[in-house]
Amino acid sequence: MELLHTVHVPAGEGPFPTILALHGWGASAHDLFGLAPYLHGGRALVICPQGPIEVPIGPGYSGYGWFPLTRGGPMDPAEFARARERLGAFVDAACERYEVDPRKLVVLGFSQGGVMGYDLALRNPARFAGLVALSSWLPNDLANAIPEDEAREALPTLVVHGTKDPMIPIDRGRESRDRLIAMRVPTTYREFEMEHGIGPEALREVVRWLEDKAFQVIFSA
Repeated sequence: MELLHTVHVPAGEGPFPTILALHGWGASAHDLFGLAPYLHGGRALVICPQGPIEVPIGPGYSGYGWFPLTRGGPMDPAEFARARERLGAFVDAACERYEVDPRKLVVLGFSQGGVMGYDLALRNPARFAGLVALSSWLPNDLANAIPEDEAREALPTLVVHGTKDPMIPIDRGRESRDRLIAMRVPTTYREFEMEHGIGPEALREVVRWLEDKAFQVIFSA
């Protein structure tokens, strides 16, 4: 597996409901790992890959990203295509290596990781049980480039954004919601009074949504 990653493996025998957690710009494979005890009560397999691009943060310290950021400019299509290819190969390898329940595989992305999550899930909606985008954005060019797929109409999606986000303004979260609705994606949208992060209220919403929309089949099996 090409990408460094962390994994929370729950007790018991698999296959397990699985969350692929994609970190934001300047973070690492450890950034979202702390969510694992809360998501599905710690009973989900949580896989956190690390972006392949090194991001200098300070003296002797680096974070990581998925594709280069340009201030106010569009994404580089070639760089994004490389990021897509690497993440796609990682997902395939992870599903072979770990006890992933293919019926209950959810993509969760924060900030730049949410952009990767949008692309991953919307391009292959039949593969995923749900999509969560936290403090992120769905670029218009990306949305327009994704092929039509009727399976999108059965992909439950949660979009959460902070009204005080200084890095990705709330308008971009609202625009993402509107694009998803135009693509006929079943979308739940929530705003919270928070900055660029995952506050307690937002986390509670994610936990509830996972049980109601993505993992509810567990209780009827």
